[in-house]
Amino acid sequence: MNSKTILYTLLSSIFLASCTIVKQGEVGVKRSFGIINPKPLMEGARGFNPFTTTIIKLPTRTINMEVRLPLPSKEGLTVQSEVSILYRLVGTYAPQIIENLGRSYEQVVILPVFRSAVADISSQHFAKDMHTGQRSVIEKSIKELMTEQLKDRGFVVESVLLKSIILPEGLTKAIEEKLESEQDAQRMQFVLDKERQEATRKTIEAEGIRDSQKIISEGLSPLLLRFKTIEAFNKLSTSPNAKTIITNGEQPLMFNGDKL
Repeated sequence: MNSKTILYTLLSSIFLASCTIVKQGEVGVKRSFGIINPKPLMEGARGFNPFTTTIIKLPTRTINMEVRLPLPSKEGLTVQSEVSILYRLVGTYAPQIIENLGRSYEQVVILPVFRSAVADISSQHFAKDMHTGQRSVIEKSIKELMTEQLKDRGFVVESVLLKSIILPEGLTKAIEEKLESEQDAQRMQFVLDKERQEATRKTIEAEGIRDSQKIISEGLSPLLLRFKTIEAFNKLSTSPNAKTIITNGEQPLMFNGDKL
């Protein structure tokens, strides 16, 4: 390798080392001679002196930070949980964050603020609330408390999600027994309602039969009965079969002559 090749290689390495690209979802912070430049570097290619300057890149996209920790409840129980914290860094605060917190800002400020907020909020709720519809209320309260403490530091808390809640064994059993009792009560209420409906149906049916019989009995006058008797005699007289009819003139008593 001749001297020109060596020089070319050296110059190429210096050029490449003095250029960096800040991608989308990132922000750059320039530090020269140990001093932070207060102006953040947005997306694009950036040149710098590699011997005196360093470009520190921080993500501005949403970060999912997962934490496992015990939560204290209002009745003094400890609930094991797995929580996701969705947050993002505000690009304009990047130089201030690097200067005051460094690159380990999650461990320095995000996690301590979260632990404090979640302890304050969970201690105001019963353990069973963390396993029911109150979970969303707890999540919202933790998020609001974290936002209040982090908004001036350059962080936006988007969501706090209680993904996994493990209640103490005794409490879990008590909740299950309560739910079973409620389900049994609901089933019994269903049976009682069904029986009441059936009793009502039978009452209505009996009243209908009674009313029908009453109407029929009231409509059977002596003249109508005599008319029906005459109709019956007429039909019998036209029958081809041999019959013996005994009557008092009002009601016929018929015998089948073929079987006498």
